[in-house]
Amino acid sequence: MKRALIYVYILIFAAAIVLSLSVGAAHLDHLWHVFFHPTSNLFTSDHDILWQIRIPRILTALFVGAALGAAGVMAQGACNNPLAEPAILGTSAGAALGVVTGLLFNVAAIGSVSAVVFGLLGGLSVSLFTFSMARSRDGQSSIALIIVGIAASATVSAIVGLTTSMISRADARSVSFWTWGSLALTSAHDLWILAPISILGIAFAWWAAPNLDLLSLGDSTAAHIGIDPVRARRLSLIALSVLVAAAVSTVGTIAFLGLAAPHIARLGFGPRHRPLVLHSALSGSIILLLADTAARTIASPRELPIGLITAIIGAPILIVLVRRNLEVWKQS
Repeated sequence: MKRALIYVYILIFAAAIVLSLSVGAAHLDHLWHVFFHPTSNLFTSDHDILWQIRIPRILTALFVGAALGAAGVMAQGACNNPLAEPAILGTSAGAALGVVTGLLFNVAAIGSVSAVVFGLLGGLSVSLFTFSMARSRDGQSSIALIIVGIAASATVSAIVGLTTSMISRADARSVSFWTWGSLALTSAHDLWILAPISILGIAFAWWAAPNLDLLSLGDSTAAHIGIDPVRARRLSLIALSVLVAAAVSTVGTIAFLGLAAPHIARLGFGPRHRPLVLHSALSGSIILLLADTAARTIASPRELPIGLITAIIGAPILIVLVRRNLEVWKQS
């Protein structure tokens, strides 16, 4: 059953790519010719639109979606809470603040390595703050994590909004970029940084994932088995922050995707975190690619905020799947 489901996922993945290649603000009369002949000098207009704009944007959506999907698994596993995600924990807002700080001091640019580093520091700092404020003598409180995370995220997001209004540089873009995210200005250059960092982040998350299976049994049980809950959470937070920093430094903040993708993958493939990281990355790629395709075609030539589209796509799917599979969260 799971193998058949994987084939379905791959089919949907391929169909989403074909759809995204085929539609857009500009109609390409010779789409498949320029796709299969990338070095051809014929149809230069179609060639430039496809290879310089549309394909880099599609690849960016795939890598960002994969990064946020895997980040959602780390967030939910570290918190042992199905409501956790990078935006709720404050990681996304912290990463945005880190990147904006780098821009403010002219030491970073959107999509650069320095932006990822600033995003990593910001996201990790806010995540650690959220976890430290939610800790009590009895251990980590899931409810407190969500409450503190929402408060931290709202506060840091407000600071990001105030900070961006102080930046005159063009690459600061706008407050809406950091609030809802956008793939409109992505280029092939962004992929040279986004792709390797996303792959390394997912690989690190896959390596750290088995300890999250034990954390789901409770801190005391995990410690009794021989797992240090604090260390396991810190490793998860590092993986989470790297993945979110790569995404936020390139396309801004895209909320909800890190919440929906792990649930959708979990309902199809079960709760074990190591395979869940990979399946959630695939789910995130598909969701974000479809959302970006819709964002740039529904109101063409105008472009809709992609964060709104991810919510519209992800929320109904999440509600339906959770209602049909209420027992999936239980460990066998």
